[in-house]
Amino acid sequence: MVAEHMHPAEILVASNRGPVSYKSREDGSLVAGRGGGGLVSGLSAIGSDARALWVCAALGEGDREAARRAGARLDAGDTGGQAVRMLDIPAATFAAAYNGVANSVLWFLHHLLYQTPLEPVFDADFRRQWAAYEAYNTAFADALAEEAAPGAAVLVQDYHLTLVPGLLRERRPDLRIGHFSHTPWAPPDYYRLLPDDVAAQVLRGILGGDRAGFLTRRWAEAFAACCESVLGAELVRDGLTTSVRFEGRTTHLGVHGLGADADFLRRRAHQGDVEDRMTALREQIGPDRKAIVRVDRTELSKNIVRGLHAYRRLLENHPQWRGKVVHVAFAYPSRQDLAVYRDYTAEVDRLAREINSAFGTDDWQPVVLHVKDDFARSLAAYRLADVALVNPIRDGMNLVAKEVPVVSDLGCALVLSREAGAAAELGDEAIVINPYDVEATAGALHEALLMDPGERSERTKRLAAAATALPPARWFVDQLNALDDRLTGLG
Repeated sequence: MVAEHMHPAEILVASNRGPVSYKSREDGSLVAGRGGGGLVSGLSAIGSDARALWVCAALGEGDREAARRAGARLDAGDTGGQAVRMLDIPAATFAAAYNGVANSVLWFLHHLLYQTPLEPVFDADFRRQWAAYEAYNTAFADALAEEAAPGAAVLVQDYHLTLVPGLLRERRPDLRIGHFSHTPWAPPDYYRLLPDDVAAQVLRGILGGDRAGFLTRRWAEAFAACCESVLGAELVRDGLTTSVRFEGRTTHLGVHGLGADADFLRRRAHQGDVEDRMTALREQIGPDRKAIVRVDRTELSKNIVRGLHAYRRLLENHPQWRGKVVHVAFAYPSRQDLAVYRDYTAEVDRLAREINSAFGTDDWQPVVLHVKDDFARSLAAYRLADVALVNPIRDGMNLVAKEVPVVSDLGCALVLSREAGAAAELGDEAIVINPYDVEATAGALHEALLMDPGERSERTKRLAAAATALPPARWFVDQLNALDDRLTGLG
């Protein structure tokens, strides 16, 4: 059990990435950097007296050294007062689990990214990586079982930790366990690309929880269909709620559509560094030109390349926009330790250069591409955007689509993929597109650029209202409240 000098936790969060990261200085000392995001906001909302604990993995050598020095829990001075236990999982095990399975298999699967004539290939290397994924999940389950007070609530996050609920249930059947998927969920035919035993093991793992949460009803229903198809589980429907019965247990499915943090975004978007970035961006765009803005990491699912092709078709099909519009594209590098992501990032850069070479003039650069992550600059782009392009192939939610209308100064037309989870909430006020249809996306950009300013402003207000309906703190607390009454099957 947990060490005697530590209070057992009543509320536990488990995620791959925690709220703090460490870097080593030359003198051997460590410097901590605190993170943000929905989970950080959610834990803050429950108060410091709630006996909450965040369990996460050490992601680099600085983290591992901090975990070794700290022992059971990190210094609260580094974490903003939150109790955090960082797991020093062996680097080779972590790499195989994180890169080999989580990001190269489960992420690809749920975002439907495989080129199936060539991939996936589930061979001996995959089985070695899968064993590491099992070990990684077991380390989390062991730590949670050790730290949790009797009857504690445990919220397990995302595709990295699908096996944890089942493993934790075996160790601590008294706990209230929920799992939340921040990604889409693949439909049964695609999900069954996984080896049969692995497909079943992932589902059994999540079904070890009392609740399984998803960002949209579409993803929840896909998960339920996989349980029925792969495991032969029974689906129980009661109005808009769905539960899965399997091997004598019932897991309730919940839908919690994470929204934007309006108060934080509006306050942060008017700070001095953002104003400075707006001045610089206006100079790059030039006077009296409209801006089509996108802000993404270069994840394959974000569809940046097709977005650039659509912008090129806009300039070809509607030459009146030449010299009158600039595509401000922020493509921040992601997962550059994987070759396929490095190649994709290179293609984004190549295509942007090609468009600028084909259409640019002495006083007009059609594409302004930024690849260095800069949150203040992203907020500046949100504020001045005339059109926001959010065209993922598939996305669990997509917070950019929700953040832009919240901070837009004069109103922004939203061109939104129907495959983004956000389309379920924002689709009525957005221009919805098929993300694979480059020609139709070009037409949608043209329509958005022509939108009457009054209509654009009114749509933005309605988009902002929908985007902030479930802010991060409430999103987190709603899931805790749902675990307090496991029999209601809240949807």
